[in-house]
Amino acid sequence: MTFLEQTEAFLRGVIAPQAIQIDQGSESLFQALQSLGTQGLLGLRVPQEWGGQDLDELTFRQFQEQVSRYSGALAFLQTQHQSAASLIAHSTNTGLQEKYLPHLSSGQVLVGIGFSHLRRQNPLPVQAIETDTGYEITGEVPWVTGYGCFNHFIVGAQLADGRAVFGLVPLATVSQAGGMITCSNPLPLAAMGSTQTVKVRLNCWQLLQDAVVVIRPPGWIHTNDQKNSLHHSFFALGCAQAGLDILSSEKLPDFVDPARQLLDQELQSCRLAIYQEQQTPELTLPKRLQLRAWAIELANRCAHAAVISGRGGANLMDHPAQRVYREALAFSVFGQTTDVMEASLARLVRSRS
Repeated sequence: MTFLEQTEAFLRGVIAPQAIQIDQGSESLFQALQSLGTQGLLGLRVPQEWGGQDLDELTFRQFQEQVSRYSGALAFLQTQHQSAASLIAHSTNTGLQEKYLPHLSSGQVLVGIGFSHLRRQNPLPVQAIETDTGYEITGEVPWVTGYGCFNHFIVGAQLADGRAVFGLVPLATVSQAGGMITCSNPLPLAAMGSTQTVKVRLNCWQLLQDAVVVIRPPGWIHTNDQKNSLHHSFFALGCAQAGLDILSSEKLPDFVDPARQLLDQELQSCRLAIYQEQQTPELTLPKRLQLRAWAIELANRCAHAAVISGRGGANLMDHPAQRVYREALAFSVFGQTTDVMEASLARLVRSRS
């Protein structure tokens, strides 16, 4: 069996039967994440010499779509760790690599991220001041996922010259000489609340040089957003497929199937276009934004169709269609930039005549 076939069998056999529990309970979600680690699936962009899979770009995106099909909460939580592991793997801090990389693929050590706030400019949410031993970080990170699961997270803080320092800090309320980290209670999210997303306040936290992952140039995150404008589309594609899976139930009326077939045909077209564009070396940002908006809209339509076909029962929290519908909501705004917002709204109000 290929890597993707093995992964599909694992997700279908182990994760899918407990999707509701994973969605509603952090303990179930964290156990599911550990099960990915047992399969060696938590360091997919980590070099094999450090115990990772070192997947190519295409296979990694297919994996992200697979996980999203069976559990949106697990897809979101694991991608935080995958991103952190990839950052550490590409760091020039060899001491940090030696300490953490051998344990990331298996889930023995779990790490999250917190730097989406770097997209904001006024005021700067998290700032860093260079010191003799590293950096002093102060500010509030509005979104950090995995509280109670991840041991640490990589925080992004902006320096006075516009550069951004990324460093490993505890994901816990802790204090040290001259500095403190405070975590809020988990935020009351409408979707994927089991991921335990919190706000993290850093007050004069001393980030030592040996905990620095990387220094990025001014404007890095905006350039990166453009380069990776399609990446969140794969979560939406998986979510759309999850909606269609529900429509495939034999218990539904016969007239549901023609609608499912039409949505499936559109999903195949959308998927093909996105994968072809992802493998195109030239950056055609307008086209990529349109494709991402299409995937977002399609995920919501497929999930909505599952809700409608589920009748009143789909309003119950433990109904599969209700879970997928809320996941579509969440995937609509993950990694959102103003360009993605504009493209998404344009897709919703376009002429259908």
